[in-house]
Amino acid sequence: MTETAPIRQREGSALDRYCLCESYARATERAALAGARWLGRADQEGAERDSAEAMRSALEHLPIDGHVVIGAGADEDETLARGQRVGAGGEQVDLALDPLEGRGVVARGGGGAMSMIAVGEPGSLQTLPDMYMRKLAVGPRARAAIDLRRPVAENIRGIAEAFGRSVNDVTTIVLDRPRHHDLIEEIRAAGARIKLIQDGDVTASISAAIRGTNDHLAIGIGGTRQAVMAAAALRCLGGELQAQLWPTTRTEIEEAREYGIEDLEKIFTIDDLSPGEVIVAATGVSNGDLLRGVRFLADSARTHSLVMCTRCNWVRFVDGIHFFARERREEVRLLG
Repeated sequence: MTETAPIRQREGSALDRYCLCESYARATERAALAGARWLGRADQEGAERDSAEAMRSALEHLPIDGHVVIGAGADEDETLARGQRVGAGGEQVDLALDPLEGRGVVARGGGGAMSMIAVGEPGSLQTLPDMYMRKLAVGPRARAAIDLRRPVAENIRGIAEAFGRSVNDVTTIVLDRPRHHDLIEEIRAAGARIKLIQDGDVTASISAAIRGTNDHLAIGIGGTRQAVMAAAALRCLGGELQAQLWPTTRTEIEEAREYGIEDLEKIFTIDDLSPGEVIVAATGVSNGDLLRGVRFLADSARTHSLVMCTRCNWVRFVDGIHFFARERREEVRLLG
């Protein structure tokens, strides 16, 4: 297990008593274990259902009074839908949940899927209508180099300068969607490298903010739910995310106004989407550049998780072994 140690703790804060940040990884691990059993079985509904049920079961044992502000389903009767409450009672928190980020990837047997939770103080996670947003996400070194209002080529040049690299060495991550045809052509014209992904909007944003992935920018049009969760993760990592609503119908414009958003040109930043202290936990479901997927053994399974907390001021990569029986036939193996 690798971690960066806390720099300091504020006197008199809840942190002085106990922080539950590591406990949330139990919920993402349970969701990942359940979802990983559906890898390549062409049933994304079954994978998402089992992941959501496993995550809820784990959350119900935590000493929290959790309010789901971003959930797994649109229907209020679905498991972990927006508005539901979870937990055994205790600290009040808002929860943004994605039990299976990349359910289509899992159904196809692809890589990069994960289970994720973002946790904030009540009212601290921005609620937005369910529609598209266009987004830019980068890590700490390039956070002052981006502006969503500027052309793509200018942003890429700014990122290259921040890293002391040429534009040809900058890697951009883009969802492989027809709506991104013009964007992809702009990136190519700018001279940057492109990594096309099938799913995993949030994963892409996190990957752009962690060195060693060789990714520098996540860009494109994705959902508002994913924007909020990515913003929470990038707050922990010191990165930046800028996003703007991208309504496609008059109904969506009216819905945005119902949420109090009169200026549809407004640029949302991390300070808008995820202000305050935040905890983020994620566990790999299938192998990706950021997290290893679940590996099933004879009587156990191995998971790889990322836990981040602004209150504790740490980022941890956690390697976990989950036994399915008391009597074990296998030895515990070092990570290799």
